[in-house]
Amino acid sequence: MRYLSQIFTGAGLIGLLAIPVMMQAHAKAAIQSNATAFESSNYSTALNQQSSLVQPSAIADLSQATPSNPADAQATQTIEQRNKVTVQQSFDQWRNGTGSAFDLLAPDVTWTITGTGATAGTYRSRQALLDQVVSPTSARLSTPIVPTVRGIWADGDMVIVLWDGEATARDGRAYRNTYTWYFRMKDDQVIEAIAFLDMSKFTELWTRVSPS
Repeated sequence: MRYLSQIFTGAGLIGLLAIPVMMQAHAKAAIQSNATAFESSNYSTALNQQSSLVQPSAIADLSQATPSNPADAQATQTIEQRNKVTVQQSFDQWRNGTGSAFDLLAPDVTWTITGTGATAGTYRSRQALLDQVVSPTSARLSTPIVPTVRGIWADGDMVIVLWDGEATARDGRAYRNTYTWYFRMKDDQVIEAIAFLDMSKFTELWTRVSPS
């Protein structure tokens, strides 16, 4: 019994001596684990900080590449308003019998009539349009066309006019049509135009009525 007691006592001492060693090993492992975790956290934080520094810089570069210029926007609005007023005044004078929208045309205007019919096509000057379309049409009417504007819109150098025209033909019958004209403006003149209208009605007038 005494011998067994000595064995257990010795084992107990060995176990007690082993505890600090084990604790030191666990502590060392924990320190290494914490150190690794800390280093990983720092690396991730560094990446995030780097990303947060790069992104605003990239946004700033993009902003500088596409700047917003209030002066240009204001200049565009001024041009649009002036062109709109100019076209409105010409239609007012046309309706009052003191002028015509054709007075706005530049000498070298390009005027395109869409669709198919007697006058569809592109005319390369104001005089060509007057000689081949406007004058022959007027010669088929006993009263001039009176315009009624539905709306005028401006976008940059483009002005769009939606209007109704009404006149009396030489045979006494009414001529009515609805037009949409697209005017590209420069220096208060029309340099390019595209005209949309009911070409069937226009061609019928030309076919039915002979010019005077």
